[in-house]
Amino acid sequence: MSSEGSRLHDLGAFIREQRRSARLSLRKLSERAGISNPYLSQIERGLRKPSAEILQAIARGLRISAETLYVRAGILEERGDGPDVVGEIRRDPALTERQKQVLVEIYDSFRSEPGGDEHARTG
Repeated sequence: MSSEGSRLHDLGAFIREQRRSARLSLRKLSERAGISNPYLSQIERGLRKPSAEILQAIARGLRISAETLYVRAGILEERGDGPDVVGEIRRDPALTERQKQVLVEIYDSFRSEPGGDEHARTG
């Protein structure tokens, strides 16, 4: 398998894993992302190379960072400047899916505020 083929397979497996951990059917995620069910299935099986826009839509449907999918797809280089907070929240077995969803939404809202990427703030 080529390097790109391997990357597509790994990306698809990662999307499938995230979808399953969020307890979403393929159909539900395709609705959330606004893409067709067959196309999403092909992405999950590593048969299609999704565009950045499609990856962003899938990330939005999964409620994960688009950057996470961009790195997996080879569009972006992985940044070594911080932890994968959203990934850690998603993997925490002590939290319910609803708790994970709320925490990710709160985290994303803080990150999108001006100065949200600063390490310290003054009060």
